[in-house]
Amino acid sequence: MTVLAATASDSGGITGVLLDLVQTLGPVGVGMTIFIETVIPPIPSEVVLSAAGVLINQGEMSFVPVVLFATLGSVLGAAFLYAIGRALGPVRSRAFLDRLPLVETSDVERTFAWFERHGRAAVFFGRMVPIVRSFVSVPAGVVRMPWPQFLVYTTAGSLIWNSVLIGLGVAVGDLVYDYLHYVNYLIYAAIVGGVAWMIYRRGVLPYLQRDRAGREDRTPGDTDARD
Repeated sequence: MTVLAATASDSGGITGVLLDLVQTLGPVGVGMTIFIETVIPPIPSEVVLSAAGVLINQGEMSFVPVVLFATLGSVLGAAFLYAIGRALGPVRSRAFLDRLPLVETSDVERTFAWFERHGRAAVFFGRMVPIVRSFVSVPAGVVRMPWPQFLVYTTAGSLIWNSVLIGLGVAVGDLVYDYLHYVNYLIYAAIVGGVAWMIYRRGVLPYLQRDRAGREDRTPGDTDARD
């Protein structure tokens, strides 16, 4: 059993499944996992890419094919989400988002307006931020960013970020495996934290603000009554 296989068995959960796929299919497995991660944000592509770098360090894979397949997976996943956004369009996407709990129309409008101004930078740098790298492709499609432009910025951002993570695995070698078992916990904590923040921001905070405003409105009347 290789070090990667043993680590996959010990890691379990999402991380273990992805590492098994890389171990079995090599660079193609890397590309497949990155495609899945792009479409399903909580999947940890950082783990896959750094682990692939370790295999390169051990001579089991080559750097160029791994980078190319990883970037291909990133671009295909982004293109899939871009197509969804483009099919929805501004009108249907607004109608859909307005029906979601804890989402306000004003926030949707501001997001689309911001993206129309800064879309190229968002697509490029968004490829380097977990979870954001997935969601950024949808508004790009919604606002009808030109496909060649989207493709260029997505490919460039993905190529740079994938190369950095794979290179990190090549540089540090087996030290990467010492931290992989923490990744599942970080993923779940990030999901729970994000949901909790959204509930607080859209549910609890407005209630507290309304309650405070109500108390302030009642205060003058109470004072007059006492007088």
